[in-house]
Amino acid sequence: RLCLQSLWDFVAAKEPLIKSPFFPVLFSFTAYMAFCLPYIALDFLSIRLPNLRKYKIQPQNYPTLGMMVPCIIQSVYHHVMLIFPVTFLHWYWRPMNLPVTAPALPEVLLQVTVCLLLFDFEYFLWHLLHHRVPWLYKTFHKVHHKHVSTFALTTQYSSVWELLSLGFFAAINPLLLGCHPLTEMIFFLVNIFLSVEDHSGYDLPWSTHRLVPFGLYGGAPHHDLHHLKFKSNYAPYFTHWDKLFGTFTKS
Repeated sequence: RLCLQSLWDFVAAKEPLIKSPFFPVLFSFTAYMAFCLPYIALDFLSIRLPNLRKYKIQPQNYPTLGMMVPCIIQSVYHHVMLIFPVTFLHWYWRPMNLPVTAPALPEVLLQVTVCLLLFDFEYFLWHLLHHRVPWLYKTFHKVHHKHVSTFALTTQYSSVWELLSLGFFAAINPLLLGCHPLTEMIFFLVNIFLSVEDHSGYDLPWSTHRLVPFGLYGGAPHHDLHHLKFKSNYAPYFTHWDKLFGTFTKS
């Protein structure tokens, strides 16, 4: 607990900002763009640098500025017109209470892991259903599959229904587990980062799937193959559900 207390004291000192109805949408958009920026830079640099190009999963396909700008515009629009009203209502009905003490580190690690596993399961079922039912795919999920070769900014390029559904899954899990506000923030950051990494289009030496043993985590190659082939690898992060349901394809 002591190792996180200084961090929590720093965060809690910004109480007026954190309790503001604008904080969730600012937090979400700032974190999303911060995680996207290194991959955007990599997209422009790797075109000219062969040493970087070898890490591109689909080296024949590179996003252009004309492809990136609509993704950014849509993300801004969704955050302002959709996410902000939802988080404002949440702020109004359930004001945030900031406890004095920080959570213990083992508690944070356990709850963040459980939240990720729950989100992975929820998204897998949602994703599988939207691919198996043609009407759901055409009406709600097809937008996200516009780009066969993914890049970081395609992470949130989706329909309103998809954005709100996945946002609900991400928000409800910490609530169900009774997570500390700091744990909730850490989970949101980890979840946003892993989503961006999944869509980055790069298999880097330090990519998350290389750090998790036994092929338990699919990462960017796993999800990139889903966008390329459409009919496998429905789980966003881990591989066990696809293996169990027979929808796993080795990348």
